[in-house]
Amino acid sequence: MPGFGLIVALILITFIGFMTANIVGRAIVNFGERLLGRMPLVRGIYRSLKQIFETVLSNKGDMFRQVGLVEYPRKGVWSLVFVASEKETEINQKLDREGDPLIAVFMPCTPNPTTGFLMYVPKSDIVSLDMTIEDGAKLIVSAGLVAPAVKMMTVNGEQIHGALANPPLDMMPQPARRSRTASSRPNR
Repeated sequence: MPGFGLIVALILITFIGFMTANIVGRAIVNFGERLLGRMPLVRGIYRSLKQIFETVLSNKGDMFRQVGLVEYPRKGVWSLVFVASEKETEINQKLDREGDPLIAVFMPCTPNPTTGFLMYVPKSDIVSLDMTIEDGAKLIVSAGLVAPAVKMMTVNGEQIHGALANPPLDMMPQPARRSRTASSRPNR
């Protein structure tokens, strides 16, 4: 009978979903997790993946707070980053400078934003953008071809044009004015 295998597969998947949604299913899942927790090689990988998936799937709206720019990989070249968090971590305790905390930022790769670099950057080296997270992701995925519309500055309901709306670069404060960027510094 054609399609019988597909019908059996759908029924089986529905049954498994039903079982995991109730108490019996949770007991089976807990047993499986305990079993994986006893396997030396699998234990570390499983716990890491579980923590990542729980974080990503639980609160998608809180993954990144804003979009910014960081001067990377060298002076004068800017990379788009997503600001991840300002949480207190061991890294912050070891490397923070007084008054300029380290911020976790994720620099995605184009065109696949699921890969990239996690960097801890001083807050003063991040240029915050008014761009939404979605617009930043579109910019990355499209390799810069789909840029969000520029938001003009307004004062008392009127748009400002000219030098006030977009001042020359030499008049704007630049966050990373060190002679060497992080990628060109020797290892300590």
